[in-house]
Amino acid sequence: MLRFFLLGLAVGLAGWAGRAAVQSVPAARPPNIVIVFADDLGYADIGSFGARDYRTPHLDRLAREGMRFTSFYAAQAVCSASRAALLTGCFPNRIGIQGALSPGARVGLHADEVTLAELLRARGYATGIFGKWHLGDAPEFLPTRHGFDEYFGLPYSNDMWPFHPDYVNLPPDAAERKRAFPDLPLIENEKVVNARVTAADQRQLTTWYTERAVRFIERHHTRPFFLYVPHSMPHVPLFVSDKFAGKTRRGLYGDVIAEIDWSVGEILKALKRHRLDDHTLVIFTSDNGPWLLYGDHAGSARPLREGKATMFDGGVRVPCIMRWPKRIPAGRACAEIAGTIDLLPTIARLAGAPLPERRLDGRDIWPLMTGQPDATTPHESWPFYWGNALHAIRSGRWKLHFPHSYPQPNPPGSGGQPGKYATRDIGLELFDLERDVAESRNVAAEFPEVVARLQQLAELWRDDLGDALVNRQGRNSRPAGRVAPPGTP
Repeated sequence: MLRFFLLGLAVGLAGWAGRAAVQSVPAARPPNIVIVFADDLGYADIGSFGARDYRTPHLDRLAREGMRFTSFYAAQAVCSASRAALLTGCFPNRIGIQGALSPGARVGLHADEVTLAELLRARGYATGIFGKWHLGDAPEFLPTRHGFDEYFGLPYSNDMWPFHPDYVNLPPDAAERKRAFPDLPLIENEKVVNARVTAADQRQLTTWYTERAVRFIERHHTRPFFLYVPHSMPHVPLFVSDKFAGKTRRGLYGDVIAEIDWSVGEILKALKRHRLDDHTLVIFTSDNGPWLLYGDHAGSARPLREGKATMFDGGVRVPCIMRWPKRIPAGRACAEIAGTIDLLPTIARLAGAPLPERRLDGRDIWPLMTGQPDATTPHESWPFYWGNALHAIRSGRWKLHFPHSYPQPNPPGSGGQPGKYATRDIGLELFDLERDVAESRNVAAEFPEVVARLQQLAELWRDDLGDALVNRQGRNSRPAGRVAPPGTP
């Protein structure tokens, strides 16, 4: 109990210090917020982070005019968990959202969790989401029940039928089993406007999301707005419109990224057209690392280790760029630890909104965003959970892995078909990320005192959030939302 109290005190003091150092924000009108969230985009998949064989001129411009975050983490290396963290400022373990929710799941984001959209709408913002939701597809879980005025997009991943390998590989005579797969619907607000999205439709998704986003800016340019664009791409199966097909040397994957870059450019043009550049914080990042199982249809986490579905940095360290002219210094990079959980408390500060009363994990990172002298991460430690299992922990330059198994493509697939996973194991291993960002050299024997300190920090997280690897229940986890099955009284 004493250790948990000390952790809470340390975190609280760090958060207080960050708030005390925050620069003032214009009182006349709070800033517009734009978050573009790619799906399965790897750390090295945009130009300013090392992309090869294709260009991302609009994202590169965003980096020149803003700040790159080079130690920026998604909360988990999988869709639903990562999105829940972004919108609530909480690790997904705290709010009961794990993995990638299946179509028809009776689980989703709990009504009592306060999302970024709810927080900003209470401050008078217009709120819109155009893209993938993946936090529950029952009506009770849709974005319009969680603070968004407008919604257009897919309720879950674009491979969840009829393109899912489990469906495609069924024999022709398995008609009954095929009917058990749900449709892939396109939803506007709470109405299904296309019950069965086709391949032709998927080729237009990036364009449709972008057009909706631009129109949203045009309609709401005279008031504060929150625009959330969680693209369906580059999650497999990959689709691109005709205007970008065959335009890069990287094949279909490069074409898809080029179209996402175009999308960012269209949003930036709309902001400029309405003279909103200086009034808008634009954030671009990804929900997790690349799905390496798909080989040439996956991105790159170079020089990081592994990818999606692992808690090595290749799975959860993602590219992030933030731009706000005259507020965020141009052409800078920040190597301090930060992540998607930090966006809600930081944006709340900028919008003058009170934080939710429920426990958060995110911290205000405005001092990092504005390049304040001697600004450091507000996180003493950062836990890496896969589901409910604590796989690793980072503090400063050090990352300690606990014994666990993880998947590794062997071999990876090609042409849109998945490869096969081999199961690998790692023991208690320590890595110095400043000297070994690839997590390739175990230095646990050389720094036993570091191992001991990180183990102590891990114990605090186990007490707080639990750890399935050691059969621990957390004190402060909250349940996900649940709805009864159809037909239940």
